[in-house]
Amino acid sequence: MKRTSLLLGATALVLAPAAALAERGSSGHLNIIYWQAPSTLNPYLSGGTKEVESASLILESLARFDDTGTMVPWLAESIPTVENGGVSEDLTSITWTIAEGVTWSDGSALTPADFIFTWEYCTHPEGGCAQASYFDGVTSVEAVDDRTLRVNFANSTPFPYTAFVGSESPVLQAAQFADCLGARAPECTEANFGPIGTGPFVVDDFRPNDVIELSANPNFRFPDRPYFATVTFKGGGDATAAARSVCETGEFDYAWNLQIDPTILSGMAAQGNCTVVTAFGTSVERLHLNQTNPDPALGDARSTVEGGPHPFLTNPIIGQAMSMAIDRALIVEIGYGAGGQPTCNVLPAPELYASTANDACLVQDIPGAIALLDGAGIVDSDGDGIREYEGTPLRVLYQTSTNAVRQDTQALIKQWWAEIGIDAELRNIDASVFFGGDPASPDTFQKFYADVEMYTNNFAGVDPQAYMASWLCSDIPGPDSQWQGSNIQRFCDPAYDALVAEMAQTADLQERGRIARAQNDMIIQSYSIIPLVHRGGVSAHAASIEGIRMSDWDSELWNIMDWRRAQ
Repeated sequence: MKRTSLLLGATALVLAPAAALAERGSSGHLNIIYWQAPSTLNPYLSGGTKEVESASLILESLARFDDTGTMVPWLAESIPTVENGGVSEDLTSITWTIAEGVTWSDGSALTPADFIFTWEYCTHPEGGCAQASYFDGVTSVEAVDDRTLRVNFANSTPFPYTAFVGSESPVLQAAQFADCLGARAPECTEANFGPIGTGPFVVDDFRPNDVIELSANPNFRFPDRPYFATVTFKGGGDATAAARSVCETGEFDYAWNLQIDPTILSGMAAQGNCTVVTAFGTSVERLHLNQTNPDPALGDARSTVEGGPHPFLTNPIIGQAMSMAIDRALIVEIGYGAGGQPTCNVLPAPELYASTANDACLVQDIPGAIALLDGAGIVDSDGDGIREYEGTPLRVLYQTSTNAVRQDTQALIKQWWAEIGIDAELRNIDASVFFGGDPASPDTFQKFYADVEMYTNNFAGVDPQAYMASWLCSDIPGPDSQWQGSNIQRFCDPAYDALVAEMAQTADLQERGRIARAQNDMIIQSYSIIPLVHRGGVSAHAASIEGIRMSDWDSELWNIMDWRRAQ
């Protein structure tokens, strides 16, 4: 094994060239709109993109991934490798040095104690951490000296760049969150809504599910940045209105996730007021098929392992037929345009990890789906147009967030499923609620009080180890974890858990690719997930804004400190 396979493209942080005479705050005010409003600024309490990305303006990690997927040092002085002595020869530890002079926005020094605390915070046995997979295999975090910390792993860890790397695994200030461990984590409203960070901005005001007001961090380590003095981060509305607010009215400078009719968006951009930007990474719009029983009659056991398996969605023949009935190319054509590609994989990239074993799904086959169900004896016995499985009609509640493209997709899929004898009731939920992570809400995607749900997910960085660990049996959300956990569809297979363990001990890059493809295929062929579209992130910014390098490997706002308004 070449030791260089430990790191895919690490480099020194390259900063955008400063505009002539530019200085901190010289570009004035920046207006950002995310039509899904953040509900917290603590990404450890929500896996939602809107929370992770809004928090990334404030909270940072040791390393980030740029617009090419290259790992760059951020709070760290450099990227540790075996060659430079930062990764141990036996691959059981990684040692990071904090860049000199990094402070929190309150002026206090960032120290290894903050990283130790963050690890303890996310792995506390009485808490629920949305980003727990980033700390899988970590046995301890220790201080070597005032600027150096070591992350120790239980086993050889060929890709040790998980804990404290990327926007989903930032460092929290130990002093601010000291009383927020375990079950108390969601109760620390002041800290969760106004975290002290090392990033370019500080929180002046946060109204959950509405707006965040921020200003430049006076103690930011780069004295000339950020170039914007203040930022308004507005949430709510819909994708079309967000696009218009940038491309037509000029009310906002940046609009995120413009999942709208591609012809409408191109028409807006043609007016010359905005630039549409797209970045492909690993985002996949997918259907999750609940492997547990969501029957309301089960009470607190609803959609939990304790409540028992789903009455029919654990049968892969039914899931396969549901997948075969879908015309992914048409979904892309009407909803995504250049911002989408049909896919049969939950892990579509990088190329090393992309399987071709499931490509039959790229061609819609309704007759084949009908024949598959008929051959399995899953038929319509009473003539009402709906098939039954062991006496249970194939009726599903199919939910997603409120969004025009998603509702169009729901309508198409409902029609295709009806053609094969499966009835779907459609439900859409306000995105701020659906992705909010409130453990008291019955409408979050984590609780999954439905049979089928649809949304997009991806992973930060270029190595899928932590992401593919999302489907461990132990990561199934439930009341005991305050409904946190990334195994949303409640898939559980000891053979899959064994692949996760194998990946964690495999250093050879080609072997890691083989294992990742096997993981993808096992999930897809269980039909607990039905991939639909490999999505490019599509956003738009005012033509007057410079310095944007949109990334789909990290927060797309990852280099906001370099954004500025053209003179």
